[in-house]
Amino acid sequence: MESFLPYVLPLFLLPLSLYLVSFLRKTGPTESKNLPPGSNGWPMLGENMEFALSGPQQFVKERMQKYSPEVFRTSLLGEKMAVFCGAQGNKFLFTNENKLLTSWWPQSMKKALLFPEFIESNLKEVSALKRSFHHDILKPEALKQYIPAMDSLARQHLDSDWLPNTVVKVFPLSKKYTFELACKLFLSLVDQEDIKKLSDPFTLVTNGMFSVPIDFPGTAYNGAIKGGKMVREELMRIITERRKEIVMNNETEGRDLLSKMLLVRDEDGNFMSEMEISNNIIGLLVASFETTSSAVTAVMNYLAGLPHIYREVFKEQMEIAKSKGPNELLTWEDIEKMKYSWNVARESLRLTPPAQGAFRETITEFTYAGFTVPKGWKTFWTVHSTHKNPKYFPEPEKFDPKRFEGTGPAPYTFVPFGGGPRMCPGKEYARLEVLVFMHNVVTRFKLEKAIPNEKIVFHASPTPAHGLPVHLHPHEK
Repeated sequence: MESFLPYVLPLFLLPLSLYLVSFLRKTGPTESKNLPPGSNGWPMLGENMEFALSGPQQFVKERMQKYSPEVFRTSLLGEKMAVFCGAQGNKFLFTNENKLLTSWWPQSMKKALLFPEFIESNLKEVSALKRSFHHDILKPEALKQYIPAMDSLARQHLDSDWLPNTVVKVFPLSKKYTFELACKLFLSLVDQEDIKKLSDPFTLVTNGMFSVPIDFPGTAYNGAIKGGKMVREELMRIITERRKEIVMNNETEGRDLLSKMLLVRDEDGNFMSEMEISNNIIGLLVASFETTSSAVTAVMNYLAGLPHIYREVFKEQMEIAKSKGPNELLTWEDIEKMKYSWNVARESLRLTPPAQGAFRETITEFTYAGFTVPKGWKTFWTVHSTHKNPKYFPEPEKFDPKRFEGTGPAPYTFVPFGGGPRMCPGKEYARLEVLVFMHNVVTRFKLEKAIPNEKIVFHASPTPAHGLPVHLHPHEK
């Protein structure tokens, strides 16, 4: 779940009372240690304002130049924080999971997403879905069966939401597609009314989850709290009904992700509870609603803005299309042929990464690059210390899919999905979804940006300011 949760948490301006409690708790002897260089920012607010105004990329770049290219200190979310930079910083955090560090979310995030019973729990207790099982259901062998369903829904989506129009807004439509696909694959939901019961409150959650966490009526965060409660209630209804069906029909094999979760046992032979299952499904749905749709949008943005890149992708995808029958759906073998298209997608993720990084909490004091990071401090790894760093990617602003040919970028420099034990388990799922969508779009349309220099803003993920409107030019048959 971490791949979508912490992108823009530093945009929060924490309530004064929360910060004061945190401040009083954390002031003390650690200030005399050889801490990483940096600034605690403004009293009460830390550097939240600077982060919000400059954006995560500029924020990190400026502090790497001013303080240290390896690690610097800041204050975000009312927490003392060390931001690790560069390939070595990424490697250090990724390889010390559960040794020196553990994953961390702020209380405000837990409150919006999880059942009250789990708010005080650590992330290991919340993430009851065992990592081994998580990887089993999201590894390539298991995902192969999803490809035809992805292709079929992409065709339906383009027929209903793209084809009737000459101009479409890619970002909201990609969110619609990715969420509907997740509902179908994870929960076997296909009825639009059933999906709407989840998508409407989910919109409230994602719109308010990254706002100022003040739970007063009328605030966006209050909407997120209410939306989260509605999502959990609907999921509990779905989960309870499915469990009854499994018992009644004496099912032993899951027909979708939900059924597999209901049938799996932990190391002690116990089934997962409905609440635990709900927590994990919520994580997967949020990822589908935000990061995957953001990735799809980024790819479409570059295809619409770079005709020479589009031509090469079109050529590759048309070769695959011509090898298929009129109504024959895509297969794993077809996906494996999309090598240039995937390099284009990876370059899109390098330049416009959906996730900005992730938080950790130190579980023991340690030294890095000669600086002491005390126990209890929060750490942050960020894509912005490597993805556009000329040390790792020459001419970093240039869109060049060739960077990913051969052995590709150096280890720990291209990290849109994180790394180590906490690497996003949905990486392969996202790859398939992006490539299937690319195939369907480019084989049917040539794209042209309606706003050539549309600004990218940061909300839950990088978002085109106007939703990325594009002109559609259908290919002649």
